[in-house]
Amino acid sequence: MSEEDIAEEIRAVFPGTEEIIVQYLAGYLVDDAGEDEDVLQIGREILQSVAGNNHEALERIMQKLGELLQDQLRARQKSKAQPKLQKLDKVMDMSKTQLSRTLVMNEAVDLESINKGKASRVDFKKLEKQEAKLRAKIEKRAKRDLYEGSKLLDAHKKQQSYEEMFMKINPLAASSNAKNKSKDIHLPSIDVSFGSNKILSGASLTLAHGKRYGLIGRNGIGKSTLLRHIALREVPIPAHITILFVEQEIIGDDTLAIDSVLKADVWRDHLLKEQVSLDAKLAELDAENDDKRFEDAREELSVRLADVHAQLAEMDAAGGPARAAALLAGLGFDEKDQQRPTRSFSGGWRMRLALARALFVKPALLLLDEPSNHIDLNALAWLEDYLQTWPGTILVVSHDRAFLDAVATDIVHQHSGRLDYYKGNFSQFYSTKSERDKNLRKEYDTQMEYRKHLQAFIDRWRYNANRAAQAQMKIKILEKLPEIHPPDEEESETFKFPETDKLSPPLLQMSEVTFGYQPDQLILKNVYFDIGLDSRIALVGANGAGKSTLVKLLTGELNPKSGHVTRNGRLRVGYFAQHHVDTLDATMSPVQFLASRFPGRTEQEYRGHLGNFQISGMTGLQQISTLSGGQKSRVAFSLLSLQQPHILLLDEPTNHLDIEGLDALMKALQVWNGGVIVISHDERFITSVAKELWVCGDGTVAKFRGDVQAYKQLIVNNIKLKP
Repeated sequence: MSEEDIAEEIRAVFPGTEEIIVQYLAGYLVDDAGEDEDVLQIGREILQSVAGNNHEALERIMQKLGELLQDQLRARQKSKAQPKLQKLDKVMDMSKTQLSRTLVMNEAVDLESINKGKASRVDFKKLEKQEAKLRAKIEKRAKRDLYEGSKLLDAHKKQQSYEEMFMKINPLAASSNAKNKSKDIHLPSIDVSFGSNKILSGASLTLAHGKRYGLIGRNGIGKSTLLRHIALREVPIPAHITILFVEQEIIGDDTLAIDSVLKADVWRDHLLKEQVSLDAKLAELDAENDDKRFEDAREELSVRLADVHAQLAEMDAAGGPARAAALLAGLGFDEKDQQRPTRSFSGGWRMRLALARALFVKPALLLLDEPSNHIDLNALAWLEDYLQTWPGTILVVSHDRAFLDAVATDIVHQHSGRLDYYKGNFSQFYSTKSERDKNLRKEYDTQMEYRKHLQAFIDRWRYNANRAAQAQMKIKILEKLPEIHPPDEEESETFKFPETDKLSPPLLQMSEVTFGYQPDQLILKNVYFDIGLDSRIALVGANGAGKSTLVKLLTGELNPKSGHVTRNGRLRVGYFAQHHVDTLDATMSPVQFLASRFPGRTEQEYRGHLGNFQISGMTGLQQISTLSGGQKSRVAFSLLSLQQPHILLLDEPTNHLDIEGLDALMKALQVWNGGVIVISHDERFITSVAKELWVCGDGTVAKFRGDVQAYKQLIVNNIKLKP
């Protein structure tokens, strides 16, 4: 009888049961139950919640489980019947007694006299090793049980709908209770963990109302985990402060985009439905024409209706549709798109919908996780402008320095299990932190030198009768010196693209190119575009304007309807797709993946090449599926460089890179001698890498006379001019 047999029986009787519960219960019944636990009774209690009112099925499965576990239960019963070891009241040293205590036993065997004078044959080193193994095994099982429990808890949380979670996290009374109360958050000591991994320990969380905080830190440090803990109130945020976390795209269904945004404010939607219900009930009572008989009921309904009207007025429910439409328009949804069902949108556009829903609700504390990853430069320009007038508190995780410079009033640096706070935007943080680190390093070096001087004096004169008193005094000074830890070393990364060989122009040219996915809907019309080894071009424009289509025409993935794309016969083009993860084989390691695409090198050569993009050590041998988004991007870049391209076409290359990775990519592209065409929403990346800005829109591709800042300002002004 195995875990799988038990699991199969549960699935057969309750086919709809979640797999995680099936596996947990099967493991418990076979291996994990405590010696004194009634396994069948506990199993019954777990299955009862699954069975509901289906008592017959519950009895059937319990009978089957009893049969399967019969031998195991019998063995447990026999084990229980055996005599147990007992703890003595006090410690007794048998070797020091005159008479061996074993003589009182029936057999009268004197163990002491038999063993006297014999050396112990126990290998204490082996015993110690075995005990350590046993301890590790017990700890591992405890962690596994904790992990299984947390998985069940997560599954339960996922089962809750958005509406249920919203009403639980943000009760209706929260807004009214917030009057005359401070919305500042100050938690002097918080601990945050992910499984057995400690994210924060004794950290201070301080968020002043009305401030906009940028949360930064290395990939994997736990920034998103902290946001989730705050969003679920697992960190004790005051109950009167409303919270909303934008993390995942919305689930697509038949709800229209505009209605999806309106329904995001669950209490508004709830009160509007209640208003309709109350109006209908009052209309029914009026139709009865019996004023006296229903007078009390009418009065009760009227009082409640007045309360509902007051609450709706307070939250400006009437202005909701106009506000929702304006938010969607700012994020790139035209009037036609706003009337489309949410299931008709791609993942990136659904993420924008999730962002619009959060902005519509206007929580006191808005939590955003990499909001710039899913929107184009046009929508990002609008979002930056909109958030600058946000009335509440914002805590946003972002790697986009320009976005943080535009939005953040303060920076929170998460590292080494703590949170450090800096006034100002990212640029101010960077200069302040650099200065602080320099001072800390100077202070640390000075104290180390002083300690070294004291220690040298102590070592020299400690045992000299004439100087011993002075040496003792120096020892006391040394002991009283405050302990200073060395400042964290600033981690830096480097990327490296191989130098490319020269080619005679033209390299890559588009002439009078026209293209559309439908004959009557042309995306590009009569486009002329020329790329050389010295080209450094950034393509910008709204989603759907044809940026990615233009890049695919240049790679040859698409063919024009009319016109020509001319390529040099020796030209090699490296293409980094926006969804590059789909091009990687998740079942392979990075080394295996490179070997499958470019065979003929040794494993050490592949690992060395991956090291050029910070995939080093054992990371190169892990399955790609286990790597983070940033690490997968690095694997994709290492693959590109193996092609030894003359021209790089990069579609949103910054999406998953942290700030250090982004810096490394920018420096590598600045010194590389090939041509670069980028599609990006990251202002700093564009400014650093590109020399020209070309705008896609209205079927054309035209050079923009100005920088990224000027383009973004133009976009914001155009949106504001729209009625």
